[in-house]
Amino acid sequence: QAPLVESGGGLVQAGGSLRLSCAASGRTFTGYAMAWFRQAPGKEREFIAAIRWRDEITYYADSVKGRFAISRDSAKTTMFLQMNSLEPEDTVLYYCASREGRISSPSYYLRLDYQYSSWGQGTQVTVSA
Repeated sequence: QAPLVESGGGLVQAGGSLRLSCAASGRTFTGYAMAWFRQAPGKEREFIAAIRWRDEITYYADSVKGRFAISRDSAKTTMFLQMNSLEPEDTVLYYCASREGRISSPSYYLRLDYQYSSWGQGTQVTVSA
């Protein structure tokens, strides 16, 4: 499948904000959902947020709820992750992922990394104290 490309990572002070982007090769994504995950070295991949592409229903991990917001553009080509009130614990590689097919019980299954077939290369977020 067409690769996903993340961007927008960088260095920010604690309490600051960043916005990550995930481009579906500059084309309209026609699949079911896209999501953000993050992973630190030696640790398991952690779900952050997901968005159903057609109706824009969103799902969040408890660890980021109220601080992060997932969205997509009206052209359905790009997914965003607005990150506010960043903390040093948010320092990690962030990945975007996509799923093509519909799935039942999305509130449960879209939190699982193996439900996604396409992944980006990752973008680094570093939050200084």
